[in-house]
Amino acid sequence: MLYTIIKENTYQDSIVLMLLSNKLNSIDGVKKVSVMMGTPANKDIFRASGLGSDELDQANPNDIVVVIDTEDEAKVNEVDEMVEATLKGENNVDASSNEQEVHNWKRAMELAKQPNMALISIPGQYAAMEAENALNEGLHVFMFSDNVPKADELRLKEMAHEKGLLVMGPDCGTGIIHSVPLAFTNIVNEGDIGLVGASGTGIQEVTTIIDREGKGVTNAIGTGGRDLSTEIGAITMLDSIKALNQDPKVKVITVISKPPAKEVKEKVLNVLRNIEKPVVTLFLGDVPTYHEPGIYHAYTLEEAARVSVQLSNGETPHFEPSILTDIEAEFVEGQMGIKGFYSGGTLASEAAMLINHALKNTKSEKQDGYMLKTEAHAVIDLGDDIYTQGKPHPMIDPEKRIEMLEASIEDETTAVILLDDVIGNGSHDDMASELAPTISKVIQHAKEKGRHIVVLATVVGTAQDHQGYQQQIDILKRAGAVICETNDQMVRTAIHLLGYDVSQPERVEKTFDKETVDLTVSDEMVQLLNVKPSIINIGLKSFSAAIRDSGAECVQFNWKPIAGGDEKLMKVLQFLNHLERETI
Repeated sequence: MLYTIIKENTYQDSIVLMLLSNKLNSIDGVKKVSVMMGTPANKDIFRASGLGSDELDQANPNDIVVVIDTEDEAKVNEVDEMVEATLKGENNVDASSNEQEVHNWKRAMELAKQPNMALISIPGQYAAMEAENALNEGLHVFMFSDNVPKADELRLKEMAHEKGLLVMGPDCGTGIIHSVPLAFTNIVNEGDIGLVGASGTGIQEVTTIIDREGKGVTNAIGTGGRDLSTEIGAITMLDSIKALNQDPKVKVITVISKPPAKEVKEKVLNVLRNIEKPVVTLFLGDVPTYHEPGIYHAYTLEEAARVSVQLSNGETPHFEPSILTDIEAEFVEGQMGIKGFYSGGTLASEAAMLINHALKNTKSEKQDGYMLKTEAHAVIDLGDDIYTQGKPHPMIDPEKRIEMLEASIEDETTAVILLDDVIGNGSHDDMASELAPTISKVIQHAKEKGRHIVVLATVVGTAQDHQGYQQQIDILKRAGAVICETNDQMVRTAIHLLGYDVSQPERVEKTFDKETVDLTVSDEMVQLLNVKPSIINIGLKSFSAAIRDSGAECVQFNWKPIAGGDEKLMKVLQFLNHLERETI
């Protein structure tokens, strides 16, 4: 039976509510429970998951809705008490702490100490409005929020460019600014390699390899996944490259992206050809056929990282991929499949690319988060929107991956399973321990069926990450997983186990004409990369904690939609507030 609780005018961040839903679903006697804001989109998710109660229509976008499926009515009170306790804990602030919390822009700007950045992690339909407010206050923007219309992204990035500011995002999952970690980020050593990339696990893989090689990254600028599209035209990437070029600490500039539109790629390469510092590029998915004077074109994330380190050390760049060869694998007839269950979208994309290039698959489907799907092989990005609607990201919540792992037991084609454990700020506190029992179960069940399944895993992280890099490796090893140092090594090892290998692309030296461009940047951009940022964090409180732990100033803006969440009315109020600021 379904029971509905509506808590009026009690806005809370979606990730907090998703994690609360997970906790509530562990209550004995509760079949299913979900906690979300009462937005039209969330109501559709409630209904699609079988929790569409009659009372649901009464909820407003600024109300928290709890729908419980249980046969024991007493469990409804237990759920309600847990929800209240969580909300009370979120809203209480220890007056003796250094935390500073506000509820509006005026107070945020008064309380912040020379702020120069806003970190935005609120629902996408409202994020553009707050990003515009931040730009009007003279702040750079890091937009973790996704589902922002492309037209808004273009408008905001053009506005920022005119003001000499930077908009990182939307859907910017990772960034490091003057060694301050932003959003889902690892703790890496400071150093002289500067990165700019679409953000996410691509940046995390490259920066953590660099750290483990003994080098460092002081600035890794995320652009968001659509920045290199034809419509946006690489506004953030181009400004970021120029800023890194002006940074005296940066010896090597590394650029990471999925293959951009041809005209955009040429625009980016032309700017890079005007730079005298060594450059490494990775357009993941492309097979590079040439290098240029001063520009090394990499094939994989590991190659980009290793070569960046070599160039930083003044060495001649050279990369030899590696595989693990001491794995015993006695596959039976029909075991020919690689199954990759990834929390990192860029890592999944790299795995699909390498498998495709090695096995020359031509009949691959890309749907429902699958980066690769053939009769025997499957590489899935479990962070795809289809798997995260109403649920936390798989870096936080292991549920979907455990489900996929268990299903792989019954697939007799499965030979090798690939797993990534992405640790760092924002990620699960101990993902290895969550996955370990199922890894052991998969391996043991296969043995009982007369089959041998190899589970390969890689940990994306550093020794400084709070989960413990080596501890995560040890837990996965004890469960029976074979640990690979990088995603590149893991995928190549899987392919080798099936009797194939990935050919490293041969590249020749080529020279191109270049059009001279202006490489100057604003003082605001120079300051962004050379001074610890002072941040107004609009949304997830956990992001504030990581910023403060790094020694940077941060004011927590406990945002909730005004005007009952009515977007049209909110935009009118925003316009009136802007007029008021202009006339003061």
